[in-house]
Amino acid sequence: MKLLTVNIGRPRPNAQTDGPDGLSGIDKRPVEGPVEVRDPGPKGVGGSGLAGDAVCDLRHHGGSDQAVYAFAREDLDAWERELGGRKLAAGMFGENFTTLGLDVSGARIGERWRVGADLVLEVTSGRIPCRTFAEHLGERGWVRRFTQQGVTGAYLRVIESGAVRAGDPIEIVHRPDHEVTAALQFRASTTERTLLPSLLAAGEALHPEALRKAREYVARQG
Repeated sequence: MKLLTVNIGRPRPNAQTDGPDGLSGIDKRPVEGPVEVRDPGPKGVGGSGLAGDAVCDLRHHGGSDQAVYAFAREDLDAWERELGGRKLAAGMFGENFTTLGLDVSGARIGERWRVGADLVLEVTSGRIPCRTFAEHLGERGWVRRFTQQGVTGAYLRVIESGAVRAGDPIEIVHRPDHEVTAALQFRASTTERTLLPSLLAAGEALHPEALRKAREYVARQG
């Protein structure tokens, strides 16, 4: 398992973003050399965990629990086939880390990865698609298609900061004993809300917004 590329976004126009001046950092591209990754601070204040990576809409993106977004190269390859052979470069889905040999959507909430020598990350949730993502891809019905596939990638928080670069190994250093994956969290939050109670098994490792929704659902249902 390894980090295939590290991808950084610069502010670029996007007609569907809520970011200031109509700019978004979703268009991420591979960079050479080491990139420092650290906890960016709480949502609404902190942006990306990667130095130099733009997050323009701080209301909906970035922050400690979405410091890094990872997506598997294998899943990009599957989407290339699904989209009729369209080439999808690393970073095209707005991911900071394009991985190889790792089941990112199948990672468990609270699972921890060591990337390179020092960086330790923890899986918090899957990624829910938005209109900015759809505008960036330019594929008709993209939000619906992405949701139906349910291959979400994973958001991660920074447990131990460090510098990483393309080619660094990824090691799973902790795997919780529950079965709540990023993909399951995504389904519970979108198409199968009856699964929301099952998310509680992940506890405080779960993204706080997802944990709140699960608790509210259980309270309503009794």
